[in-house]
Amino acid sequence: MPPRRRRAGGTATSGPGLTADRIIDAALVIADQEADLDALTVRRLAADLDVGVMTLYGYFRNKDEILDAMGDRILGSMTLPEQVDTEPAAALRALGRAFLRLMREHPSVVRLLATRVTDSPGALVNAMEGVLERLALAGITGPLAVRCYGFLITYALGFSAYETPRAWGRADDAAEARRQRSHFYAGLSRERFPHIVDLADELPALPTDEQFADGLEAWIAGMVTRLPTAGRAAPA
Repeated sequence: MPPRRRRAGGTATSGPGLTADRIIDAALVIADQEADLDALTVRRLAADLDVGVMTLYGYFRNKDEILDAMGDRILGSMTLPEQVDTEPAAALRALGRAFLRLMREHPSVVRLLATRVTDSPGALVNAMEGVLERLALAGITGPLAVRCYGFLITYALGFSAYETPRAWGRADDAAEARRQRSHFYAGLSRERFPHIVDLADELPALPTDEQFADGLEAWIAGMVTRLPTAGRAAPA
């Protein structure tokens, strides 16, 4: 039996093609498609990989170790904007969008970060050190940088958690879903829900990119006034 592993990234195998990385790949597919970590069980993961349950225990001692490795993988894959912004508002805006992209690519990260702490070097390099570096380059340092980081990741997490089950909020191929949702609101009792019925066409816009931008821009407008360079630049 191969040695036990706590983190994905190894190359040991147990049978043709099986690696710790492949196990985590399969686990992420299940968790992201179901958007529910409860749907990810060691038994189902083994079945999807066409191996025995005990084979997986040769790489990870339990489900918690698999979940830890998934969180590390997702955060470690965060892609920072290619353009390095030195203007505070632009940097905050770009980083906020980068966090939201990460959450959308892997919906399971919302539950993962809500239930565990990821502290592997790979996760810290991209999703924390890299973000703090971009903030510093934009003149945001010290305790204020920590507060900015905290807001950006938690705002993206909260928005993504609300957006994930609401398919009509996504810009891609969402027109029909929005129409159906609007129809649902419009069909409610006007006597009991007069405001919802009146706003039936607008309410499906709640978990959209525009909604995310509204909250992000409002926060940025207040945050830049607290910087030592306040007044030098304003959010676009």
